[in-house]
Amino acid sequence: MNVLNAIKMSKLGFVTSNFPFLLQYHSQDIPMTCPLCATPDTPLIPVPVPGGPADASVDLCGICVDQMASDTPNPDHFRSLATTMWSEDPAVQVLAFRTLQKIDAPWADDLLGQLYLDDDTRAWAQNVVAESQHKDANGVTLQTGDTVVLIKDLTVKGANFTAKRGTAVRGISLTDNPAHIEGRVEGQRIVILTEFVKKK
Repeated sequence: MNVLNAIKMSKLGFVTSNFPFLLQYHSQDIPMTCPLCATPDTPLIPVPVPGGPADASVDLCGICVDQMASDTPNPDHFRSLATTMWSEDPAVQVLAFRTLQKIDAPWADDLLGQLYLDDDTRAWAQNVVAESQHKDANGVTLQTGDTVVLIKDLTVKGANFTAKRGTAVRGISLTDNPAHIEGRVEGQRIVILTEFVKKK
């Protein structure tokens, strides 16, 4: 599950244990103005802004969350970026920059040319980490350092033991092959097929 899908799930009231930094959405939240699209009187959802400070987030409307999940966001929804991109909040500036980059419209290119970001904020805006292609048995994205649990007994080739179902493998490493991860089981570093693990 990627971050944006987790946000959508939190909007529906599901607990997203893989993304503990997400706050659960409540429909009774006090409506406010979205800082990105300027839609007034709308419930807002906290959205993490990766690539910068660890706890950076912006409260956005549900439409913005959905549009940001798309590779081709609706340009009409983001016309207000001409104003909101000048927010004093660096996290909003970063989202404005990244959103304008995704919009295929001349006016968006013009705004990108006008948008001034200080050096630190520009570095943050351009620091977009590619999503890992490593997925566990349930399709959840795996990252270096994650803990996974084996979902079946695995005979370890070249060793005299079987890695038992339910064994936790902490601090995994990703390999060049999206179907493989590396982890330490019973003191030995082994390669594990991602289809046989689930993220803890």
